[in-house]
Amino acid sequence: MEPILRNIVGIDWITILIFLSLLFVVLAKGVFYSRFLNFIILPFNNKYIFMYNKKEKLLNWFNLFFGLFLIINLSLFLFIGSDILLDSVQNSAIIRFPLILGSLVLFLFIKLALQLGNGFIFGTEKTITEVIFKKLSYFNYSGLIMFVANVILTYIAIGSKVVFYVAFLLILLVNVIGWITILRNHQKFITSNFFYFILYLCALEIAPFILIGSFLKD
Repeated sequence: MEPILRNIVGIDWITILIFLSLLFVVLAKGVFYSRFLNFIILPFNNKYIFMYNKKEKLLNWFNLFFGLFLIINLSLFLFIGSDILLDSVQNSAIIRFPLILGSLVLFLFIKLALQLGNGFIFGTEKTITEVIFKKLSYFNYSGLIMFVANVILTYIAIGSKVVFYVAFLLILLVNVIGWITILRNHQKFITSNFFYFILYLCALEIAPFILIGSFLKD
């Protein structure tokens, strides 16, 4: 019998990150139990948005815990996705993951700063803050889907394109629901500031994803 050479990829560091991200969810649930219960049904019920849209806004520990949870799992999801779709070299993980993580944090920080700056320039700080809160709530929720996908792609269905695409579609669906909610709740504001809304949508929502897609294509 001839020996078969297999490349076994170490997943210890991924396991540590998955458990670390789970710790933030546990903290969020433990400290903000009632808020967590409302958040967990967000795509099916807008109670969370109505209850907390006027409270604390962006700066609170609940958003911080879920923000860290999201960043870790989104970075892992993009990292694993690059392996599945682009056949990336596995032994470059020590370089690729920190690069993905750093780029993601920088991207989100710049995008948030530009959104808040846009609200300050056009005198719409209150409305823009509400829009960011709603978008961030749905984006944070999609982190739960990324977490489940990361676990499955790491331990169960390793390298499965089907799992990756299903997770991607679910993430997209959750955020589309969020955008529909935003558009429905801010119809008057959008109508009266239609030009600025289109400018905001193109510059801060669509353009970044076009740039990322072009980068990945190259």
